[in-house]
Amino acid sequence: MTAAVRTRRSGPRRRERALPMDYPLLVCALGLLAFGFVMVASASMSIAENCCHDPFYYIMRHGLALGLALTAGLLTYFVPLDAWERLGTLLILLGIAVLVLVLVPGIGRTVNGATRWIPLGPLNLQPSEFLKLFAVIYVSGYLVRHAESVANDLSGFIRPMILVGVAAALILMQPDFGTTAVMLATVMGLLFLGGVSILPFVFLIGVVGVGLVALVILSPYRWARVTSFLNPWEDPFNSGYQLSQALIAFGRGEWFGVGLGNGIQKQFFLPEAHTDFLASVIGEEFGLVGMLVLIAAFAFIVSRAFAIGVRAEILETRFASYVAQGIGLWLGLQAFVNIGVNVGLLPTKGLTLPFLSYGSNSLIVGCMAIALLLRIDVNVRQQESDARLKRGVKWVRA
Repeated sequence: MTAAVRTRRSGPRRRERALPMDYPLLVCALGLLAFGFVMVASASMSIAENCCHDPFYYIMRHGLALGLALTAGLLTYFVPLDAWERLGTLLILLGIAVLVLVLVPGIGRTVNGATRWIPLGPLNLQPSEFLKLFAVIYVSGYLVRHAESVANDLSGFIRPMILVGVAAALILMQPDFGTTAVMLATVMGLLFLGGVSILPFVFLIGVVGVGLVALVILSPYRWARVTSFLNPWEDPFNSGYQLSQALIAFGRGEWFGVGLGNGIQKQFFLPEAHTDFLASVIGEEFGLVGMLVLIAAFAFIVSRAFAIGVRAEILETRFASYVAQGIGLWLGLQAFVNIGVNVGLLPTKGLTLPFLSYGSNSLIVGCMAIALLLRIDVNVRQQESDARLKRGVKWVRA
């Protein structure tokens, strides 16, 4: 008599238990948030004492922003991925509508000549920060729904650029050139990963590149930023002031820095020390070694995002794969641009350093992005576990 008996293949005796989520990614992101809080405190106390007569003014607000960001990240983690895929178009349309509201007189708030915020009580909503994440979600869903069209038809990759282009035009009207450049570069990177043929892709890059160059040439303040970036010491007290002060900060930091809290440049020399130029304060107080550790942390997050995306692609969950890699592209590009501006590699732009700079919107969106990555990773781990379980079960005759 024969009987079908189901047995499991026994694995190695010392098989390690799989982690339920990517804890190294989570720890790295939380470490950057904690380090950012310390550095914002170090960079902002003298500024807050001078402008607000309270050295803890920015520290308290940054702490509140961190609480909101962690809450937003926790809520994002529990939203199913298929819900994000369904809502992608709605999210970018909602973002565009709020961008229009920013430009309505009496609604948008203007600071230093830029109208980018909508006042909401003690906080200010900056829709352009959320558009970077919404664009990644929208384009990722589009690439899944129209895979054949994207790969074979010229119109297939032009159609998603219509909504993205409208959003980019509204962000440029604020004006915010840096956010526009990062968002467009992220979207084009996603389209390339989605299989866009090389000739249309090169054409798209050419059109976007010509448009951005034209915006620089036709805008006096952008042109001044580019020319001062090439030689900040030619006019160190006017157009080259920010970059020259940032370079002085890095020079004072040398190898190991002057020590936490001992920086001089943040004391009324370096503009926006707690926001756009926080990396310069880090360079001064922790030196080259501190900056290399910071860059390594961002490189680790980007590499983990792409690794999660590759694993999702192997399992044929293409939306999750595109979102993970899109987030990696976006965070990597923004960190590169911010640090590049601080060290004089790129012209000055108003971009925050993800997870570190002062600013509630940047922190909230950054935590939402990490939560999405962790959600994707958990789903991928579950699918990988199910696949191993199926492979490990076989039927034999006894």
